[in-house]
Amino acid sequence: MALSVGTSAPDFTLLDAEKQPVSLSSFRGQKVVLAFFPAAFTGVCTAEMCSFQNAIQRLNGMNAVVLGVSADLPFSNGGFAKANDLTYPLLSDWTMATINAYDVAFENFAGIQGLTRSSRATFIIDAEGIIRNVSVTANPGVEPNYDEIYDAVEAL
Repeated sequence: MALSVGTSAPDFTLLDAEKQPVSLSSFRGQKVVLAFFPAAFTGVCTAEMCSFQNAIQRLNGMNAVVLGVSADLPFSNGGFAKANDLTYPLLSDWTMATINAYDVAFENFAGIQGLTRSSRATFIIDAEGIIRNVSVTANPGVEPNYDEIYDAVEAL
């Protein structure tokens, strides 16, 4: 069960595609769309990350940033970002410490026994670091409801 609304978002420091550390706490004062995705270069993940990119001006206009998090290595995330013209940080959680802290691990991903990745999960975090909206798809092959996500950001 993912973290619940009203709780403090666990801080983390993960490497971006350029192997630079990025901490959630560095975005205090801004709203954060924290989007966990199972795997770079997969169809639904590509559609989701591109949907956030397509809304980036709208989100930035609401004082919000997007952070994508997966268990992929920085090199994979870098190639994925470049291939899809993604301008927001894709962060690597290869140890799955952050995925586990947010309680969004998905076991036996794609039917592969023993392969654990993140669920498709989005957390809306307010400027003070409090989780205000949680969306976890039951099936990682299903995109989130973007209108609900954007409305939750706008409501803050």
